[in-house]
Amino acid sequence: MIVRQLAQVLDANQDSSLHIVLPSGEFVPAHFHVTEIGRVEKNFIDCGGTQRRSLACSLQVWTAHDIEHRLLAGKLANIFRFARRVLDSDELPVEVEYGVEVAAQYRLMNVEVTPNGQGFQGVQLLH
Repeated sequence: MIVRQLAQVLDANQDSSLHIVLPSGEFVPAHFHVTEIGRVEKNFIDCGGTQRRSLACSLQVWTAHDIEHRLLAGKLANIFRFARRVLDSDELPVEVEYGVEVAAQYRLMNVEVTPNGQGFQGVQLLH
């Protein structure tokens, strides 16, 4: 899923709650915070000597002790509006960065809108 697609879903469902499902089927706790949205560019040489480039929008997610916190789609849509000046493109793939002891990056594949809110489903671990 790219930034433009995610922003459209968020804007169309502003009062929806957000749920992130990890590849294991576990949910990120509902009281998660989005600590940053950024453009991440990585230029590297792989083990075979091939030069590669990766460019994405990183959505950094963190959980704190304030378990009453809830982020609605409209608030996240506003954060994305602020982030446009650093993202420089609505065509970047969205990656979710989350972890309890160690942070991992997951590619956001789809957002499903249900009566219970928006489920960030199909999140895929990046290797």
